[in-house]
Amino acid sequence: MIESISRDRLTALLGAAQGKRIAVVGDAMLDVYLRGEVERISPEAPVPVVRIRERKLALGGAANVANNIVTIGADCEIVCAVGNDTAGKTLRDMLRQTRTETRSLVSVARPTTTKTRVVARAQQLVRYDEEDDADLDAAETGRLLDAVRAAITEADAVVLEDYNKGVLVPVVIESAIRWAGEREIPVVVDPKYRNFFAYRGATIFKPNRRELELALGAEFDIEHPEALSLTFDRLGVQYLLLTLGEKGMALLSADGETGRIPTTAREVYDVVGAGDTVSAYLATMLAAGGTPAEAAVIANYAAGVEVAKLGAATVRTDEVIEAYDDFNGHSNAGA
Repeated sequence: MIESISRDRLTALLGAAQGKRIAVVGDAMLDVYLRGEVERISPEAPVPVVRIRERKLALGGAANVANNIVTIGADCEIVCAVGNDTAGKTLRDMLRQTRTETRSLVSVARPTTTKTRVVARAQQLVRYDEEDDADLDAAETGRLLDAVRAAITEADAVVLEDYNKGVLVPVVIESAIRWAGEREIPVVVDPKYRNFFAYRGATIFKPNRRELELALGAEFDIEHPEALSLTFDRLGVQYLLLTLGEKGMALLSADGETGRIPTTAREVYDVVGAGDTVSAYLATMLAAGGTPAEAAVIANYAAGVEVAKLGAATVRTDEVIEAYDDFNGHSNAGA
């Protein structure tokens, strides 16, 4: 299994991604960043007083995946649940501004998931979450399923982005993978623990190592391939893309092939949103005709760019090409 890619192939796949259509199904959220300065300790409790100087909003979770997809140059339709609240209206407006198709946003009787981070001198002091993470009720799930089917009918690839906020319940997961299978389009999964083993039939399944070990109830040793068959039997997926932090990624296939992809990050400033970027690039590169190995290599370059940015951020294709050139010693675009 390849662990690298030529520059010509990289640029060809990035070009072929333009105009492809990706359906993203999962938990969208609104990220709020409050940045300021700490000048004293509160007289009310032993905590810092932060004087807020800036308030910034960003798309999080599945919405950040969608934002990355349109930044690549593909079209994207997002299927998610949003509340009838101010945060929900803001999320809708922000998605529209990115050119993401929002016809499949399902209104639900719960707060829109909002994560607020208080930051001083580039250090996160506290995060507080406003959310209801119970599974959607039957009526809401029914409306969501209608939206999922319509989105997949027009898609070239599907992303299932799970943050355990109640959207990706088993019937939604199984239906989405079945409908994608009927159209023979790839499915990329970013799982969480609640329905970890419900994604049978997915193309690429991408937990981090800790998530996989918690789900399996044992340490996962990628150096011993004999253990892989049992893992794939339990998961029922074609490929497992395991993120290994500073050690990069490992791409494992159900037929026993393994490939290691070293990290390309020059500087790690903030890992928030890196997984969303990987999901976006994986699905879009598969839709463009890339193999799972090629998609993983390109997604790895994109992740290396993303972690050098503050908060959940998007990664442009020219930034991926620049990262490739820097890592491989190319001195100019014609190299």
